[in-house]
Formats: sequence, structure tokens, C-alpha cells
Amino acid sequence: MKEWLFLIGAIVLETFATTMLKYSEQFTKLLPTIGMLAGYLLSFYCLSHALRTLPIGIAYAIWSALGIVLITLIGVLAFKQVPDVPAYIGLSLIIAGVIVINLFSKIEVH
Repeated sequence: MKEWLFLIGAIVLETFATTMLKYSEQFTKLLPTIGMLAGYLLSFYCLSHALRTLPIGIAYAIWSALGIVLITLIGVLAFKQVPDVPAYIGLSLIIAGVIVINLFSKIEVH
């Protein structure tokens, strides 16, 4: 169960870091740049703990897919970047892919 909390933490921190990357304006604003660096560092730290027991392919699929969905939501809410229909279809396919992997994959956990 702890590995899932680390994975969720990694996803939230990576999403935070990516948001700060946007706010850093190409590293010209100090606080968002520091937030971005700290967010990515902590995200990878949490991901490394999740990978102690979760299969790397499963963990990375979940990490990247949920990160894409969350950063898209942040783009809509904070930056007024509204996705079009193809973007929504693509996001749906990404989510479906992660669901298929989690439900049907026989990857062993070590």
C-alpha cells in the first residue's frame, strides 16, 4: 500500500513541477524555478520508492498517464488552454491503456 502512496506523491509533485516550469518563464523567475527543481527532485525520489515493489512499466504508465491528465486539467483551469476533441480522444485512449495494463497485465511484482 505504501508504494501506491509514493506513486501518487510522485504524480502530484511532477504535476506541480511542470506547472512551475510554465510559471518560471524559461527560468527567468526565481521562485517558480526553485519550485520546479524541488518538485521534480521530490517526484523522482517518490517514484524511486514506488519502484521498490511496483513493476517499472506499470508504475511509469500510471505516473505518466495521470500526470498528463492532471497537467491538462491545470492547463484548462490556470492557463485557459482548452483541449479540442482530438485531445480528449487521445486522453481517453491513454487512460484506457493504463486501465488495460492494470487489469490484464501479468507482470510480476518482485
